[in-house]
Amino acid sequence: MQLILLSAGRGSRLSKRLRSKPKSLANVNDKSIIEHNLEFFKKFKNKYIITGYKQNLLSSFAKKYDFKMVHNKNFQTTNMVYSMFLPSKFIKDDVVICYGDIIFDPNIFKFFAIKENMIPLNINWLNIWKKRMSNKDIKEDAEDVVIKKNYLLSVGGKIINKYPKHQYMGIFKLRKNSYHKLNNFFKKLKKPKIDMTSFINISIKNINLLFKVKKYKSYWYEIDNEKDLIISSKDLRK
Repeated sequence: MQLILLSAGRGSRLSKRLRSKPKSLANVNDKSIIEHNLEFFKKFKNKYIITGYKQNLLSSFAKKYDFKMVHNKNFQTTNMVYSMFLPSKFIKDDVVICYGDIIFDPNIFKFFAIKENMIPLNINWLNIWKKRMSNKDIKEDAEDVVIKKNYLLSVGGKIINKYPKHQYMGIFKLRKNSYHKLNNFFKKLKKPKIDMTSFINISIKNINLLFKVKKYKSYWYEIDNEKDLIISSKDLRK
């Protein structure tokens, strides 16, 4: 398997002080966000880091941990879906796509052994999110998830009533053929700023993309703002 780490963002919801470097390099307990996932990253021999904002600050990380750098020069006018397909000419195997602003248990790697497109969904998400924001804000920020017979039907919709049992984590696996099929579909869409969950949704509906779901119950932190940094720092020290 190959790995694509999406680290082009600047972290617009972080303070000006923290925006002096890419969001993925924000510190959590004296380590950057992405350094917390090194045990997971080291399981891949062929890996790419997609850079954008202040890419030069990611060069030492890439060199030290054997990532090939691919720069998204249009990072200000595109989104993660666009970044995901920049290394397409190098993708010769199944590939795991990982956001650069999440921290998770490296044991999740075992889920990716199956020969299908696969998306882990966190079942303990609400306990952490209640520390991050109010119930009202959770319904605004979290995403609805619909599953049928262990396959994903939709993700990213607005939560109307009760909270979903699962939450999308910002990491998933694509079979090689699915990755390239999605790349072709993305080019035809001509929507360079489409967000990831919207793209996954329309791909499920328009090109019959199938994602096997695996339920994940260990730790997972999504870092969007400084409160998230404080919460994850405190929890990870336990």
